[in-house]
Amino acid sequence: MSGDTCLTTTLCPAAGPKPKTCSLKVGSLGNKYVRLNVGGSLYYTTVQVLTRHDTMLKAMFSGRMEVLTDKEGWILIDRCGKHFGTILNYLRDDTIALPKHRQEIKELMAEAKYYLIQGLVDMCQAALQDKQELYEPVCSIPIITSPKEEERLIESSMKPVVKLLYNRSNNKYSYTSNSDDNLLKNIELFDKLSLRFNGRVLFIKDVIGDEICCWSFYGQGRKLAEVCCTSIVYATEKKQTKVEFPEARIYEETLNVLLYETPRVPDNSLLEATSRSRSQASHSEDDEGFELRDRVRRIHVKRYSTYDDRQLGH
Repeated sequence: MSGDTCLTTTLCPAAGPKPKTCSLKVGSLGNKYVRLNVGGSLYYTTVQVLTRHDTMLKAMFSGRMEVLTDKEGWILIDRCGKHFGTILNYLRDDTIALPKHRQEIKELMAEAKYYLIQGLVDMCQAALQDKQELYEPVCSIPIITSPKEEERLIESSMKPVVKLLYNRSNNKYSYTSNSDDNLLKNIELFDKLSLRFNGRVLFIKDVIGDEICCWSFYGQGRKLAEVCCTSIVYATEKKQTKVEFPEARIYEETLNVLLYETPRVPDNSLLEATSRSRSQASHSEDDEGFELRDRVRRIHVKRYSTYDDRQLGH
């Protein structure tokens, strides 16, 4: 058998005399194999492997500590045997291939700490740190579960807020042919914007509101603008719900909320993109200068319109 051979059979306590305590002499064992029962898993290895490093195992098998043996001569170690083969491989080669999953690395590190194998502990800690950095989320998107939670998030946020409300089931009419595609496009745009501006804007999702698809923009705790993407259209002999995808308007309002950052962050591309909308503002807003506006800009598609998808000439 190889040095780290493990018999995975779990041993049940047998009736008879209790395990006895004995002292081992390294000189008498030399490089011969010893038999280890680690938590019911059986291993064969040599004293030379067990005493290569200054660990608890070296203390056990160099005569400095007493060990327990059963009536058949198996040396008993009261630990889980799942990772003991990996422990032996590290003692032989000073390196191992660590498990892929974080939980197994944590389990192995716990065993390494018990056996006082500092080198293996350091390897596990470094691997856990790398995995934490690898899987750290790029951005976190809260999902609204109640109006109070929404209010609390917006009031406590030090960043501007962009909220997308989408609730496809909140409709009593059938949808037009492009509505599903446009709803998905709104969601995809929200994801793209959240990845790009997550450090400067808090993006939140609302799936319990009354609208089917609606964007809301907040700055310094108050609502600045709203872009509603749904309307009711009259098809042949019936009403239908139409979902729009006003990409340019959504992007513009997202850039506008960046003007409400605290502290303000200079952004030449932002100033250039928003200068046109400011120049086209009403005279009453020009009189107010760059002060915060009290009114909410609500941009809705035409709520009721005629719609006929029949081709001309029919």
